[in-house]
Amino acid sequence: MKMYEIWQKARALKIDIKKLGKTALIRRIQMAEGYTPCFATGVKGCPERTCCWRQDCKATG
Repeated sequence: MKMYEIWQKARALKIDIKKLGKTALIRRIQMAEGYTPCFATGVKGCPERTCCWRQDCKATG
């Protein structure tokens, strides 16, 4: 997902995007959506099958 799309999603969830990098912003979005904030932490065997960050996360982990 491109940064512009991430910013749009964050704004829709009323998350302040100032001074946050991509990883921190995605983790805040995860928390707001009720998921564990685990993006790019290297968690093996992630159980979050419906997380929209899953593909990007697997690429970084």
